Amino acid sequence: MTDAFARYEKDGRVVTLTLNRPEARNAIGTHQDCRDLVSAIQSAQEDDSVSCIILTGEGSAFSAGGNLKAMKERSGIGPMDAPDATRANYRRGVQRIIETLWNCEVPMIAAINGHAIGLGLDLACLCDIRISADTAKFASSFIKVGIVPGDGGAWILPRAVGLSNAAELIFTGDTIDAAAALRLGLVWKVVPGAQLLSEARALAARIVVNPAKVLRLSKRLLREGQQQRLSDVLELSAAFQALAHETQDHQEALDAMLEKRAPQFSGK
Repeated sequence: MTDAFARYEKDGRVVTLTLNRPEARNAIGTHQDCRDLVSAIQSAQEDDSVSCIILTGEGSAFSAGGNLKAMKERSGIGPMDAPDATRANYRRGVQRIIETLWNCEVPMIAAINGHAIGLGLDLACLCDIRISADTAKFASSFIKVGIVPGDGGAWILPRAVGLSNAAELIFTGDTIDAAAALRLGLVWKVVPGAQLLSEARALAARIVVNPAKVLRLSKRLLREGQQQRLSDVLELSAAFQALAHETQDHQEALDAMLEKRAPQFSGK
């Protein structure tokens, strides 16, 4: 759907999801926005032929985060008329996006075309690899409007930049540029804006040539490794490896290496 908040475009094994409210700097203001993005991610997750997702924004911003006008009016995904209602509103809205991004097993690249602010920054941080335009800006700016990261940013951001750097960003609410984001490890690479999508697609192409099932298993291991004990990850690794050894693509990879030829993977 062209009017959906998240525009869904598939090219081979790569899906590009574009946040599509440029007039609002791709801020997320309504529960329909949340549902659109959740549905798009789930569609890619459920399509076995998809091996990489690129998340980007239309226009000048990646995402400005929450909608301040809706926040002031106590409508949309933010505050309601009582604390209990607000708590429930966050759970059924923005936090559903966060949970869906975290649970998605398809490798994800954030192509950060412009400002990634507040919730927008945390959406980018939930992607596995982040490429930034040289003009992009970043901020965990919740403190500037007198609120906490209600989307789980206090858990998300330290996993991207470390606890001390996350604390500085959250406590100050300061905005940083792409060069500073690169120094912090917040982004993997900075490129001229005109090259952003081509760089993201080139990286996606390097990813999707690999066995589809094992890509998803590998991402799940990376996710679990961020929150489980080593002993638990070792057990899960052994279980996933047992599955990987039985795939047709594993056998094809072995044959191709021994025969010194390029593999022809089937995704099975």
